[in-house]
Amino acid sequence: MIVFCGYANADLTVAVPELPGPGARVQATGVRRGDGGMAANAAAAAARMGADARFAGVLGPDPRSAEFLDALAADGVRTDWTSRAGVLTTAVVLLTPDGERSVISQDDRVTTDHVEEVARRAHTAGADWLYLDGYRFPEAEAVLGGPGGPALVVDLDGCDGPRAARAALGAAGHAIVGRAQAAAFLGGDDGAFAAAAAEHRVNLVVTDGARGWTLFTPDGGRHGGPAIEVTAVDATGAGDCFAGAYCAELDRGTDPPAAARIAAVAAGLSCTRPGARDGQPRREAVLAHIAANRTDPGTGGGTSDFTLARSRGEET
Repeated sequence: MIVFCGYANADLTVAVPELPGPGARVQATGVRRGDGGMAANAAAAAARMGADARFAGVLGPDPRSAEFLDALAADGVRTDWTSRAGVLTTAVVLLTPDGERSVISQDDRVTTDHVEEVARRAHTAGADWLYLDGYRFPEAEAVLGGPGGPALVVDLDGCDGPRAARAALGAAGHAIVGRAQAAAFLGGDDGAFAAAAAEHRVNLVVTDGARGWTLFTPDGGRHGGPAIEVTAVDATGAGDCFAGAYCAELDRGTDPPAAARIAAVAAGLSCTRPGARDGQPRREAVLAHIAANRTDPGTGGGTSDFTLARSRGEET
């Protein structure tokens, strides 16, 4: 079982000809509503990859929150640990024709007490993995850990600066982060990322959009590959899809390099349809892509010929 705790959003996606700069005014070419949020998206991606996924965020008692949870359930995600004592937050996504986007998100009601309660329940239920988005740190570090609990996977992209990122790395067994964020949090080169992985004894996956991904292992290992070529329609949620698929593969017993390779294909395919979740593939589609391109994600180390979708260097 994988428990996903963190953001759930109602996404408002606004199509624009270009991302506006300070003081600029642009005319929207379309407006679309959908479901999103880092943790909720990752949970849906994991379930589509065949994992036993449970979402444990905070929503409201309103009908829109109920619809949001129904959509997760339709993807096979269990939602009975979700608190209904808060609100369903909103994220505004500005999306350009080539898939580039900016996201404006609203703070949610996932408190440190809620994280602690979810971690306790996950431990009691025998969950193997607990996913947290980076927004929960550094505060969450104090309420996690202990022998016998689930292994922690953190998406660092939500962290508010180096201190939060370091706290998350200290608690996690696996961490995922976009390269721009990794440079801001840990230093600007692969040497710094490798040193952080070794220092914190964490498997650190650094994604870099069209330029691919790199996994730094605690023992000094390094694995990675370039991007699959797809026509990117919308990169929103691609990083969340990567995280969910990576968790699902770890839960299957796949080693981290192969899990990252499979997750990269899932993330690439997710960019071929609009919205944070509509393009998330099922595992059979990912494996079919791998077979069609005569690649073998189960070989362990070395360089692979697939990863995140090409979208003008979009960070995911």
